[in-house]
Amino acid sequence: MEYTIQELSRLSGVTTRALRWYDKIGLLKPSGRTEGGYRCYGPAEVDRLQDILYYRALGVELARIRACLDDPSFDRLAVLRSHLSALETERDRVQGLIESVRETILSTERKKIMSDERKFEALKRGVLEEYGRTYETESREKYGDAKVDAMLTRFQGVTQEQYQTWDSLGREILEKLSAAVDAGADPASEVGKEIADLHRRWLTATGDKYDVQRHRGIVELYVQDERFTAYYDRERPGCAQFLRDAVLHWVN
Repeated sequence: MEYTIQELSRLSGVTTRALRWYDKIGLLKPSGRTEGGYRCYGPAEVDRLQDILYYRALGVELARIRACLDDPSFDRLAVLRSHLSALETERDRVQGLIESVRETILSTERKKIMSDERKFEALKRGVLEEYGRTYETESREKYGDAKVDAMLTRFQGVTQEQYQTWDSLGREILEKLSAAVDAGADPASEVGKEIADLHRRWLTATGDKYDVQRHRGIVELYVQDERFTAYYDRERPGCAQFLRDAVLHWVN
């Protein structure tokens, strides 16, 4: 079955404006044109749009989606299974948060005291699940099972105060990185020194022992691994590079 651009828009929920943009950037080309010159889409294009939307739901950028879909080795079934696993993990994380909020509401309504451990249990679980989904395999290959298992155990046991400190430092690092890049600051400046120190404190906020070489190795990954780069550069491109350069300059 073939669809006009308006029909595909209604079917998928994607605006006609977005579909035209996908065509322009080569992400989703129509199968042809109607006699009136309108774009039309066949079964292959419908499947490709479905894949695009799955990737978008996982936060993947359009350029990266196009590269994946155009890769000759692209295995749609394998990718769909991977998407399913990621979405199931996200579902479990959200369900944990829902249960935590529901319990908080009930505790407030009944004037019962909810333990600090319960307040942060779902949040910590979400962080651990995100880590496992995204970075755990490479971490185990690089640092070994013993170190990764020890780190995960420590994080599971962090206190409310430690978690809040860790989360607050992470946010502060992102804010200061964006400001530094916007201002054209030098990583070797005092601003760079402050950010490098904040990052050191963030690494040890949950009880990990500080190691200079590990610190330097981690920030190298921030520019070598596009997932880390995307995280730090999501507000301002260049933040991951600035952090790497600042740490390498000031930490030795």
